[in-house]
Amino acid sequence: MRRKLPIGIQTFREIREEGYYYVDKTAYAWRLVSEGKYYFLSRPRRFGKSLFLDTLAELFAGNEPLFRGLFVHDRWNWNVRYPVVRLSFAEGRLQTATALDEHIHVLLSDNADRLGVTIEPPPMDTHLRFKRLIERVAEKAGRRVVVLVDEYDKPILDNLTTPEVARAMREGLRNLYSVIKGQDAHIRFAFLTGVSKFSKVSIFSGLNNLADITLSVPFATICGYTEADLDTVFAPEFAAAAAEGKPLSREAVRSWYNGYSWGGNERVYNPFDVLQLFFFREFRAWWFETGTPTFLIDLLKARRFFTPQLEGLYATEELLSAFDVDGIEPEAILWQTGYLTIGAVHVTAGVTEYELKLPNREVRMALNRALTAALIPTRPTASVTALINLMRAGDLERLRDHFQRLYTSIPHDWYRKNPITHYEGYWASVFYSHLAALGLELIAEDVTHHGCIDLTVKLPERIYLFEFKVVADEPEGAALAQLRAKGYAEKYRGQGVPVHLVGVEFSKRQRNVVAVACETC
Repeated sequence: MRRKLPIGIQTFREIREEGYYYVDKTAYAWRLVSEGKYYFLSRPRRFGKSLFLDTLAELFAGNEPLFRGLFVHDRWNWNVRYPVVRLSFAEGRLQTATALDEHIHVLLSDNADRLGVTIEPPPMDTHLRFKRLIERVAEKAGRRVVVLVDEYDKPILDNLTTPEVARAMREGLRNLYSVIKGQDAHIRFAFLTGVSKFSKVSIFSGLNNLADITLSVPFATICGYTEADLDTVFAPEFAAAAAEGKPLSREAVRSWYNGYSWGGNERVYNPFDVLQLFFFREFRAWWFETGTPTFLIDLLKARRFFTPQLEGLYATEELLSAFDVDGIEPEAILWQTGYLTIGAVHVTAGVTEYELKLPNREVRMALNRALTAALIPTRPTASVTALINLMRAGDLERLRDHFQRLYTSIPHDWYRKNPITHYEGYWASVFYSHLAALGLELIAEDVTHHGCIDLTVKLPERIYLFEFKVVADEPEGAALAQLRAKGYAEKYRGQGVPVHLVGVEFSKRQRNVVAVACETC
């Protein structure tokens, strides 16, 4: 039976009482409550963190009817109810330390009113009022308190472009969160969620007893939809689409919106995308469009990030957690915000290394469109369809003309004013992001027995192997010569389609493609 799609709904009660689809995540709630006390979870925006937090709130409040038919129902002691203190920083944008304090004071007062206790009004410090709230709620209820914090880091993230404000936000939040450890005797359970993994030293100093389940395999699918969820919970949507003559290809859905992993073997779908797809029956970058990552794009430009690396990066857990106002690593922010995900986990001599990759077609296309717009000031004149058709047809002459026009369109003044164009990887980054924005299957640094191909583009009709070289002025023929000498085409000879070797040379002086030498194997 079809149900309503819970687009944008983060209230567990509304979903359960008003006939919306619900993917049962209560097994994770049961395990968390049974095995520990203090937890932290990082996930990208719109992945269901707020709904999970609300589920925990209803569970501890003992609202048994809402859980009938769910995993946790027959395991929970419904005779015991706990008071729940909830803090959320999801609403609005706080731009001063004073605004943060005022927001916290309102949250604390609202909790006090809801839970029937009185705490001293401002100007008492926020952390002291938080302490009083926990103590008095526990005293009144005769039970320990549950503390749930949603979007714990948003006041910091909203101000990263103004570091001094972000630091002030960090200090204010650190002061607030320090209360949790000191109130251990009065706390039954605490759960904090956010997008970023700020180091414990920077924001959770004193709260070092938090269990970070972000990369914990047992909780890898705590947010997002699994393949099984689409097969069961959302089966009516696929059936309805087919009945209406607009069938949704599972392979297309998987290619566009699946691919996210936080260390487990099973990959999950972006829940926001899936719900939008079912509603509109259209494949689009729904999630990406809800929040253009301007800060991220600016950071990648400033750091001269080599965009082909998006197809494969390696990072330790320490690097993935290296996120603070005074030191933000591109790999960390790309992963934490959901633009990269874990492709594989490698453990060597006790050291864990994560292989990062773009999760799916949506992110590959949308992120690279944004990067292309940042790397070059003018929009390419050729349509996406025209360029794809050129590549499918193997029209190497017109393909070469296309890329020469692309680089010619960059005004000379752009090179003078933008330091990013002074590094050699700039030209290859433009080339890669321009192609990746088309949604083509790409392999950067494609490994062979004789070395690495700079970029492989795989189409059903043919395969392109690109080698990039930067020359001082005139063409040298070195790029195509390397493709030949290394025998890179051997890797793909048995695939039954033409293999094109394409040597691309960029001139430092002319600031353009001066050679696109092609050869078909």
